[in-house]
Amino acid sequence: MNFGALIIGDEILSGRRSDKHLAKLIELLGARGLKLSWARYCGDDFGRLTETLRQTFASGDVVFSFGGIGATPDDLTREAAGAALGLELALHPEAEAEIRARFGDEITPERLQMGVYPVGSEIIPNGYNRIPGFSIRQHYFTPGFPVMAWPMVEWVLDTKYAHLHHAEDYVEQAITVWDAYEGQLIGLMRQITADFPDATLFSLPTLAAEGQRRSLELGMKGKAARVAEAMARIRADMDARGLEWQEKA
Repeated sequence: MNFGALIIGDEILSGRRSDKHLAKLIELLGARGLKLSWARYCGDDFGRLTETLRQTFASGDVVFSFGGIGATPDDLTREAAGAALGLELALHPEAEAEIRARFGDEITPERLQMGVYPVGSEIIPNGYNRIPGFSIRQHYFTPGFPVMAWPMVEWVLDTKYAHLHHAEDYVEQAITVWDAYEGQLIGLMRQITADFPDATLFSLPTLAAEGQRRSLELGMKGKAARVAEAMARIRADMDARGLEWQEKA
């Protein structure tokens, strides 16, 4: 099963706010033996957002969406999800109960609007302020605020997808090689790639600032046994070349 991320908001694309969701989602998935397959960013344009959601709904992937479910006129995610699926919107009874419990006598139509979702949606509990997110067709819509969104993502992963945790035989391992250029190791990389077609080699060089040492992150990802075998070959080759290296955390 593939997992995707959809990060919504003009403020991200304009640079007024910096996205923090992508890195955190990768971390939350990784802690459960899962990995992110793709990520997309979209502004608050109704047509573009609707078309983006049509595509992601059609993918069959599990998608975590961040942003655009508040009460202001630029929060268009609920409407776009409904349009993408051809569904009417309606006030969800469980969401209404949560929102009324949150605001009591201060309830307003605008606040209740935050519980209006495409018909057939389920709520995602929000432990921070009780205003839920919603889910439909394996898409999980959360607020843009990390303090709310991240616990909601964890709830989804642990409630809906616990059966997938650490189910795939997949690991990543790497070493940091000091004072080496990628060009020095191209031959080794080609040989490892040829000998381990069922795993994937990666090489991530660092451009050293003045006074700092050059480094290269060299690693493998794939099934645990094959990654271990390939990394043993890589470490032995570094030793034979007399290159200094250390395990990458």
